[in-house]
Amino acid sequence: MVRLFYLVSSIDSAKEISDDLHEHGVTDWRFHIVSKDEAGLYTHQLHSASILDRTDLPRFVERGAIIGFVLALAIVLPLSLTDIVPLPAAAWVAMFAFMVAAGAWIGGFGGIQGENYRIQPFHEDIEAGKHLIMVDTPKEYVPKVKELMTKNHPEAELQGKDSSFNNPFARKITPT
Repeated sequence: MVRLFYLVSSIDSAKEISDDLHEHGVTDWRFHIVSKDEAGLYTHQLHSASILDRTDLPRFVERGAIIGFVLALAIVLPLSLTDIVPLPAAAWVAMFAFMVAAGAWIGGFGGIQGENYRIQPFHEDIEAGKHLIMVDTPKEYVPKVKELMTKNHPEAELQGKDSSFNNPFARKITPT
């Protein structure tokens, strides 16, 4: 899946885009809007981006789990293979799982506080009152979505594209 990023100036334009995308089969699960005007999104019945789309929570949880896994490999695995601390295998597995889960949990604390790395480049535009529209589409339909947006909504400026899946170590989206 590819995520396309569009900026529009008015909420009415965002509503028209939403209606048009829905007519062409794009569901609310594949269409998210980030706006400073949350009340406006609600009154226009637009699908606001969730906390998972707005924050870096998923990315930092993944990153923390990876770090926890590496630490568990470096600490728990060598201890379990030696007889320094004689414990049953189930205890070693539990410690390994605990380190991975603890890493994910600790990572989540950092992610919940930060703005999503994909939204961060648009922070100033969103604060200035623009609306960021994120459309997730299969790779083969990207040209169709771009054509639809260019033809029906020239006011929507394509700002970039990225994968709709999180990359725990990514830095920024690909500009158009």
